[in-house]
Amino acid sequence: MRKSRRLPRWVAKLLGLLLPASEALAEDAPESAHESESAAATELAKQTQNPVADLFSIPLQFNFNSGGGLGDRNFINLNIQPVIPIHLTEKWNLIARPIIPINSAPTPRGDNDLGLGDIEAELFFTSAKARSFVWGVGPVFSLPTATLDVSTTGSWAVGPAALALYTGGPWVVGALATQLWTYADNGNVREVNRFLVQPFINFNLGKGWALSSAPFITANWGASAANTWTVPLGGGVTWTTKFGRQAMNIGVAYYRNVERPDDAPSNQLRFVLAFLFPDKKPPPAPSVAESGPITRPDMGPPIGVSEVCTMTSKTR
Repeated sequence: MRKSRRLPRWVAKLLGLLLPASEALAEDAPESAHESESAAATELAKQTQNPVADLFSIPLQFNFNSGGGLGDRNFINLNIQPVIPIHLTEKWNLIARPIIPINSAPTPRGDNDLGLGDIEAELFFTSAKARSFVWGVGPVFSLPTATLDVSTTGSWAVGPAALALYTGGPWVVGALATQLWTYADNGNVREVNRFLVQPFINFNLGKGWALSSAPFITANWGASAANTWTVPLGGGVTWTTKFGRQAMNIGVAYYRNVERPDDAPSNQLRFVLAFLFPDKKPPPAPSVAESGPITRPDMGPPIGVSEVCTMTSKTR
């Protein structure tokens, strides 16, 4: 019968040191992976809170408006708002933000009509190297695409757009502002002269969760003094996560119009469902040498989320 060979003493001591350490690492690995996933979710959430982030996304924003001048009726609005980052140079990005509104508006018959609103397009030139402080400037256009009488302006409108935001710790705070003026129309009396400012405050709780407030404050300069401003107050909660391989941002918020036109709604319940593509490479800017002169397609005036609460004041 063969005798089993004993391990050298120094090998036994080395194994005695390594085995407990490997067991501890195995126990810590899931926790470390979980912390890494939580940090990644929070970082992605902060990008969704930045209107000019280098992040391709397709947000769907549902707005349910009720009360006030609507009485017992509802005005329902869906905004399809893709965010398309374009790398112009190593230092500059162009962020394209079209807004395609689909509206369900009440009629005198007592039912609702479904149709398209005026499409808007915001273009922001912003630094590709920005860190804590981010800014962007550019034009905003509005196209007369509305098919509903309550939304129809018949106007091509253009104006400036600007934003600034600060990111520090769990906070992402800033504001976006636009002003639209009619420069061509079909003779419709409802010319566009609208100011919009959207302050936004986000406090990130971790694991992709955040408290958020982003009201659309609008001024319709063509209305009477008593019906110029729409000022909502409120907020909600958002969650950035993954379903399978698809990153998504989900949010719900409630806003109350503390100042509004007489016939505008007083309440808004907002749901947001955004499809995020953090790994998608933005398209490079076209080269003049390769594709000839760069031209900008004609773009023109909208009714988006910003006009939901002022839809009736535009008819004045």
